[in-house]
Parts: sequence; C-alpha cells; structure tokens
Amino acid sequence: MVTIAIDAMGGDYGPDPIVRGCLQALKKRRFTPILVGKTSEILPLLPRGYRGKILIVESDDVISMNDHATEAIKRKESTIYKAIELVKNGEAHGVVSAGHSGATMTLATLRLGRLEGVSRPALVTLMPTKKGRRSVVLDVGANVDSKPEHLMEFAVMGGCYAEDVLKISNPSIGLLANGEEDSKGNEVTKAAFKLLQGYRGFKGNVEGGDIFNGSCDVITCDGFIGNLVLKSSEGVASTISFLIKEYIRKSPVAITGALLMRKVFKLLKKEIDYAEIGGAPLIGIKGCAIVSHGKSNARAIENAIYQAIAYVDTGVNGHIVSRLATHRKKEL
Repeated sequence: MVTIAIDAMGGDYGPDPIVRGCLQALKKRRFTPILVGKTSEILPLLPRGYRGKILIVESDDVISMNDHATEAIKRKESTIYKAIELVKNGEAHGVVSAGHSGATMTLATLRLGRLEGVSRPALVTLMPTKKGRRSVVLDVGANVDSKPEHLMEFAVMGGCYAEDVLKISNPSIGLLANGEEDSKGNEVTKAAFKLLQGYRGFKGNVEGGDIFNGSCDVITCDGFIGNLVLKSSEGVASTISFLIKEYIRKSPVAITGALLMRKVFKLLKKEIDYAEIGGAPLIGIKGCAIVSHGKSNARAIENAIYQAIAYVDTGVNGHIVSRLATHRKKEL
C-alpha cells in the first residue's frame, strides 16, 4: 500500500483543511497517511474511527512563507524536513506539502536526490484545454535559468508524465516559443530544438495559445517563462470570473440567463479551480513530491494526495530514467 507523508502545518490556514483533505481521501482510496506536525493540534481534528488509520510524526517547527528556502536545510526538526526524510528513509513513498514551495523543492532535490540522467528537476502544472483534457506545462518555477540540455530533459520528463499519469498515448511535445517556425525562439530554445529532433512525439515549436487549444499535450519552457504563464493564467481566470459575476449582477436579463446556465458555470469553475488539480509534482527527483498552493482547501489536499498516489503507482520515475538514457544514446 502506498504511504504518503503530509506536511500538516505548512498551509496558510493551519492543519484543519489539510487534515480534512486527508480524511476525505481516506474515504475513497486505500493508502497510509503520515501527518507531520503538532500532535496537540492534529489529534483533536481526527474522528476516533480514523485515529488508528493515520500516523502522526511530531514536529512543532514550521517553515513560514517569509523564511528563505535555504533555511530549511538547517532546520531538521521542521515539518517539511521530517516529511521528506520519511521518503528518503523509505518510510513513505511520496510527500505532499502546501507549505513554503521553495523549501519543499530545495529539500526534495537535496535530500532525495535527482534521478539518473536528470540535471535539474522541474515543476509541472496542468492547464485546461478546449479538448476537455489537460495539457502538461513544465517547468513552472523550479528553475529560473535553464540550459538547452535542461529543456530537453523537461520535454522527456513531461512526455513520460503525460503518458503514465494522465494516460495520454503517444503525447505530442512542443517547445514554447514566439512562433511555430523552426527558426523562432531564443538561443536556448533553438539549441534545445536540435537536441529534441527525432524524439518520440516532438512536434517542434508551439505558441502560448497551444497551451489551451489542445493541439499539444506537453509544453516545455524554462521556469521563469513557465511561472509567468502560470500566474498570468490564474490572473486571467480570476478576472473573467469577476467580470461574469459583475455583468450578471448588473443585468436582470443576465441573472435569468445565469440561473439557466448554473450547471455550465459550475463546470467552468471546476476547470479553472486549482483545488481540482491539487498541486504541482516536482518531477525528476528520486521519490515523489507534490507542491500544493499555500491557500489549499480540503479538496485541494485531497486531490494532491491522489496525485501522489498515481505518481507512485505508475512508476513514472523508472520510465524517465530509461527514456533519457535511450534518447542520449541516439544523440551520440
């Protein structure tokens, strides 16, 4: 059975939504959760019937959002350090944290180590598309500066993730650029393009719109660009939701239409709600780490746990190692 270590104290709202998310997941899936945090705060949130199903590891040190990510390396008694050590020591298969994302990524990379053939891990996010399935975008924040070799690795890792975890057969892979022509892009993407030529599913350069139109399954970019794409997308989604509500509020006709379209609006909200995804996998490390939003509610934590279980169950890490090795042999 899969065991997931969960940073119970790292989110913006304390342990309550994290514990509730864990309980919701336990009602639907079989796994062993280990909650890392203050026992005095966690235990009262657990119904008696679940106390025998959930392990608690005591820790009262929490890395706050104002702390530097590098501080986490020294604070060995912190919740996120202890949660990641459980994975390192083989006591858990994966970790879920809604705490300091930089600390989580730093510790996961340094304590768990990188997969063979991976120079740098990447953060993955899923975007809604017109075709009803999500596209994979990486890197969205783990690396501000990337070399061509890193982008090549991100593309291979993203393809494995799409195939194994999302069950997309023969996923198409593209490099995010300022045009689809082979000549487009900066020096880094042009060099990465050459490294990816001939790789299974690689279709060349793609544009920003391809993230959402469903024409490409995996979109590869460096973490600086990817994070801008992610934050801009969240901002656009939030603004559109606000404007729709404002127009409805000001127009009696729109109110009537909104009542009739209630189900449609509910489905739209679900598509753009980060809670429905749960978190971003840090791909390329030994083990599994899911980085969740600091404002995660119970639903987000529940889905983050499902992500961690799926990641572990599919064995995607082994596929990444073999695919990278095979592709590099072809390059020689």
